Amino acid sequence: MEVGIYGLGRMGANMARRLVNGGHRVVVFNRSRGPVEAAAAFGAVPSDSLADFAGKLSAPRIVWLMLPAGDTTESAIQNLLPHLEPGDAVVDGANSNYKDTIRRAALLKEKGFHYVDVGTSGGIWGLTEGYSLMIGGEAEVVARLRPLFETLAPAPDRGWGHVGPNGAGHFVKMVHNGVEYGMMQAFAEGFNLMHHKEEFDLDLHQIAEIWRFGSVVRSWLLDLIAHALEENPELEGIAPFVADSGEGRWTVIEGVEQGVPLPVISLALSERFRSQEEASFADKLLAAMRKGFGGHAVKSAS
Repeated sequence: MEVGIYGLGRMGANMARRLVNGGHRVVVFNRSRGPVEAAAAFGAVPSDSLADFAGKLSAPRIVWLMLPAGDTTESAIQNLLPHLEPGDAVVDGANSNYKDTIRRAALLKEKGFHYVDVGTSGGIWGLTEGYSLMIGGEAEVVARLRPLFETLAPAPDRGWGHVGPNGAGHFVKMVHNGVEYGMMQAFAEGFNLMHHKEEFDLDLHQIAEIWRFGSVVRSWLLDLIAHALEENPELEGIAPFVADSGEGRWTVIEGVEQGVPLPVISLALSERFRSQEEASFADKLLAAMRKGFGGHAVKSAS
């Protein structure tokens, strides 16, 4: 199948490579030239402008955006549309706010384009392990893109699904990230408590390894904790600063708007805000986990 990938950051480049490895023809574009040349080296088709990018794709085109949510994605869509034709499909794989997605889908539909929102999870490990894909959009358009989803997912029959109309994919991904906040916070607090129990002289890496097998809390996050503690038991050099990229805030706001209580997710978000002002072992561990699963940079301790 043929697809264009616009945006070759950590996830976009790896997704392009996984698609190329899966036998798809992948045309790539990025504002800076370096990532395009790197993608060409593993078999993607390079382009040097949006016009060139669109011109190298056969109609009806599939253009997959992997750009930062918000203004960057908004302007990219506006700049891209003059180079597309009615019937082409635009896929937004970023962490866009689902309300923006619903608005964009309606706007593009009026102009004759299709819009598909794909909540994407997998971070830097998606290249080898596959991506979790939560998809919103018209059923017939999603069905046309099925070969791409089957290649990007961990397996053709699992790890991806059409969850509803436009906006549903990004809504489900938003909730996914809110749940992620709560799980990470619970792990960080538990290990922080054990870290403070000095009279037992606990080996936190050993405990993480014990919990990884047979325990009801075994998970990929726990695997990342074990790896982080093995490499750096005291998490030295990692500043206790944990960023939030927006989805946790949106989840909490949605809970307020819907009158649905979200005490754990809300508190986890508050703890991320607090981490910018007060040092703690728990916050260092949160930063280490984010680096482990998503390649997010950690802030060095001064």
